[in-house]
Amino acid sequence: MTGSGPSRRRPPDAAVAVRVLVVNAGSSSLKHALLDSDAHDPDAAVLDTGEERWQPGDSPGQHAEALKRALAEGAHAAEAIGHRVVHGGDRFEAPALVDDDVRAGIAEAARLAPLHNRAALEGIDAAREAFPRLPQVACFDTAFHRTLDPAAATYAIPGEWAAEHGIRRFGFHGLNVSWCAERARELLGSGGARRLVVCHLGSGCSVSAVRDGRSLDTSMGFTPLDGVPMATRSGALDPGVVLHLLRAGLDADALDDGLNHRAGLLGIAGSADLREVLAARDDDGDERAALAVAVFVRGIAGSVAAMTTSLGGLDALVFSAGIGEHSDVLRAEVTQRLAHLGVALDPARNAAASGGDGPADRELSPEGARIRVLTLRAREEYVIGRQTAELLSRATP
Repeated sequence: MTGSGPSRRRPPDAAVAVRVLVVNAGSSSLKHALLDSDAHDPDAAVLDTGEERWQPGDSPGQHAEALKRALAEGAHAAEAIGHRVVHGGDRFEAPALVDDDVRAGIAEAARLAPLHNRAALEGIDAAREAFPRLPQVACFDTAFHRTLDPAAATYAIPGEWAAEHGIRRFGFHGLNVSWCAERARELLGSGGARRLVVCHLGSGCSVSAVRDGRSLDTSMGFTPLDGVPMATRSGALDPGVVLHLLRAGLDADALDDGLNHRAGLLGIAGSADLREVLAARDDDGDERAALAVAVFVRGIAGSVAAMTTSLGGLDALVFSAGIGEHSDVLRAEVTQRLAHLGVALDPARNAAASGGDGPADRELSPEGARIRVLTLRAREEYVIGRQTAELLSRATP
């Protein structure tokens, strides 16, 4: 199997066919897509798309202005609006119809993911202002991980800290991880994807263990800063480093900025773009670039291996999101470090997955491989559109 596989069927409970404007407000971008929830597959569902980017830290209000332009340019055809919200905290375990109370809950969770949730709030406010009568639905990345094993969700800290401050592992990228789990089962059968590890590798990176469609473990934690190294985020870090830097005179804001915006690939190699870092390593022999790639690969492969202990084995490994879909070099180097587990790639399939007409859902492992390796396109917008339609269907008398 190397093609894109069969078309997606619309879930039977998505009874309300609506055109949903999906809004994905990132820390320095706004993506939007108009979807037909009645379409049979993700590609056919997309009626229109757009994206705007700017430098992190640019003037506040960028999301609202970008969304207003999008609404003026054709999103008026929408009958509902679905928003990606990164952090739902303890409160939101499923999509929610946006009202003042829900908005307040998202704002409260913004203290745990300030860049992402505040961006989502800008999008929500702009859409409510432009179309006050359209229903809006918030879809949460943390919701899929509500089934985490208690041992994975619990930090070994004083119990009163956890209770008083709500400290636990939440997990992120759940909208796409849930899609990857569903799509992998479709392509491989339920048995072929029963014990699944999903590597969502983009600007933010996470590795998640999914068994029988349920999230058991994941690398991101209380905030999206935890886990594997990322483009500008440190990933997991000895807390003693933070204490040392605090005692050395850095304040909380300086640590927040450094660990979120100046660490990761950028901190080691001077660039947050993996393509530039790989080129510097392979073409110029840059030692810092080589080190950055090695740290990145080690973090991802180590997390994949760790997730197999939560799953009790491994049936399939998925690469998704910008880096996971486009970088055959990264996929090859990660899987090489997992060879002792029986993970292998077919080099021709791996190279083809990142070339030609662009990424497609396909298998990368050799024929007859015990552990299947897939690359799957990230489909948050489709999941948000579908969740919005399903919630409105249940809410409609």
